[in-house]
Amino acid sequence: MTVRIAMWSGPRNISTAMMRAFENREDTVVVDEPLYAAYLLRTGVEHPGREEVIASQPTDLDVAIAGLSAPLPGGRSVHYAKHMAHHVPRNMDLAWTLGFRNVQLIRDPAQVVASYVRARESCEPEDIGLPQQGRLMRLWDEHGLDVPVIDAGEFLRAPAPHLRWLCGWAGIPFSERMLSWPAGPRESDGVWAPHWYAAVERSTGFEPWRPREISLSEHDAAVAEACRPIYDALYARRVRP
Repeated sequence: MTVRIAMWSGPRNISTAMMRAFENREDTVVVDEPLYAAYLLRTGVEHPGREEVIASQPTDLDVAIAGLSAPLPGGRSVHYAKHMAHHVPRNMDLAWTLGFRNVQLIRDPAQVVASYVRARESCEPEDIGLPQQGRLMRLWDEHGLDVPVIDAGEFLRAPAPHLRWLCGWAGIPFSERMLSWPAGPRESDGVWAPHWYAAVERSTGFEPWRPREISLSEHDAAVAEACRPIYDALYARRVRP
């Protein structure tokens, strides 16, 4: 039986490290941000390596989504998709997500915005994915789906208990291999990895949580506060293993 996990996150979270944890399992195939090229082509937004990203993936959303259900190689029974919630179009029919084991990965919006604006000139609520995560959760609630929420700050304080819980929920055995991995790039990394994955490529496990000082402009603070009600509602539902 194939288990297909869809991990939904905003940017500037621990999503790539989480992908590393699953990829280090012997039974798992991972896919890195499969809707990214379609997002770039649709929005026209300028990202580093934009044309290379567009050339590397399907830009038709239907084709990209169909690929998420393709058969797995022999000996593999878990499919793990790392999704960026802000890649989802506002008017998209999200019924296709109902067939996956969806998980929400969240982070305090002030921390996300502070990290985001260090790499980008501007930031709006939809850039950090929380409005889209709220929309997704409303759909899943309407259909009675069991969707766990993992808060990055709490996860980093206790990775092993969270991963044990998550594996139990997904119906797959926990593996100690999820807690550490070799440093360096992966063939499964998106072509954008050289622009964004330097810290993850140096890592050999999850970075221990530490408090961070945050200083935001008036505009950026307003963006974080606009997203806070959605974050708070999701945080109230977080996994507490």
